Amino acid sequence: MKFSFTVNRRSRSLDLDPRVSLLDALRDHLGLTGTKKGCDHGQCGACTVLVNGRRINSCLSLAVAHEGDEVTTVEGLSNGTLSPLQAAFVEHDGFQCGFCTPGQLCSATGMLGEIEAGWPSHISASLDGEYELSQDELSERMSGNLCRCSCYPGINAAIRQAAETERDT
Repeated sequence: MKFSFTVNRRSRSLDLDPRVSLLDALRDHLGLTGTKKGCDHGQCGACTVLVNGRRINSCLSLAVAHEGDEVTTVEGLSNGTLSPLQAAFVEHDGFQCGFCTPGQLCSATGMLGEIEAGWPSHISASLDGEYELSQDELSERMSGNLCRCSCYPGINAAIRQAAETERDT
């Protein structure tokens, strides 16, 4: 089945079996191996990408369902230099083995956008307003992304720093 979409600001067209996941299309057909295949069941978050600015588990989504969509993978988060979030991950040692890092980065990027847009989480005190990035709020919003190396202190510090940087600009 032929379809077209934008991946990392570049128009792409593919002709794929309609059962191919977005994850497999990105990795196997476009050579974008930054997005990782972890559990292949939507439970670990290693395959998280942004579709039209919203984070999704690419292993659970069919590629052909994204006709006309804008997909951003970890490779597309920066324009030649590290984004503030990527730089904060380096500064705070927000990774060890690095396997979950692409999904963590895409998820955190999407999460920060959700907070900026005023979207509540399941534990938010109200359904509208500005949300403080408390430890509980951060943990809830990033709960779909697992790190087997337990680098959560560095990941959380990096996300907090990036949130502060975005708020100050």
